[in-house]
Amino acid sequence: MKLRWAALIGVLAFSALAPRSATAQATLPGGGRDRGFGSELGQNSPNPFVSETRMPFTVGDYPACTDPSRIYRISLRVYNILSQLVAVPVLQGGTGSVAGGAPLESVELACGQYTGYWDAKNSRTGQDAPPGIYLYRLEIDGRPVTKKMIRGR
Repeated sequence: MKLRWAALIGVLAFSALAPRSATAQATLPGGGRDRGFGSELGQNSPNPFVSETRMPFTVGDYPACTDPSRIYRISLRVYNILSQLVAVPVLQGGTGSVAGGAPLESVELACGQYTGYWDAKNSRTGQDAPPGIYLYRLEIDGRPVTKKMIRGR
């Protein structure tokens, strides 16, 4: 019973700490698309996942890219249900000056389509993250979009 209360308090704390725009954007019809900014956070795949997952996202007004010289500051993070940072996924592939495998923490990317990769490990401890519900949050120039994913056994 204490664990349930702790989880509920954690969810409420995350809701209180997260900017209001993150909640509004995550619930928009259209699956995590920020209409005013032209960016989108896709659902991770596979979901639920066991050992690894990929999180697709688009930056800018891709595929139109009306201003291809514009650079966006990107961060992608994974949190547990208690709002604790679990990991910073890495960029799969690579593009321009950002190498594949680079952590997606304050990197600069041009308009385009990208994929974040997470090996289901806690970046602090290096151990496997436990099964459960996780939130992944993409910030593009400080504008957040959040989605939920499930890690199975």
